[in-house]
Amino acid sequence: MNDILYALLGGAILGLAVVGYLFVNGRIAGISGLIAQVLNPQTIFKTPALWFMLGLIVVPFNYGIFNQPKIEMLSSPLTLSIAGLLVGFGTRLGSGCTSGHGICGMSRLSKRSIVATMTFMLAGFITVFITKHLLGL
Repeated sequence: MNDILYALLGGAILGLAVVGYLFVNGRIAGISGLIAQVLNPQTIFKTPALWFMLGLIVVPFNYGIFNQPKIEMLSSPLTLSIAGLLVGFGTRLGSGCTSGHGICGMSRLSKRSIVATMTFMLAGFITVFITKHLLGL
């Protein structure tokens, strides 16, 4: 199967999972919100977020058993750590993560999510331009 079909299939499965989670649980499947529910000792075993998050972890490993994707990490662990911290900061600043705003919020035509998605996409474009074209990293 070529890469475009994998991307389409992955997007369709992700869309179905998000719609299914909203339909069954009445909650948005934004990752930062799900993680907050799982990390809360009072709700960890009462929330379906635990099962959703486990699925996000287990499914790629199952996929890897049948198909060996080639994954290259071209950035240093330090760069990846800084990027992760910046994403976490942005998640708090933007009152939600890329999945919550980009997938769930935009599909509901939330103005706040549309602005947030445009903002983080623009920031990503600028970051790639600076790091790849101006700094040559």
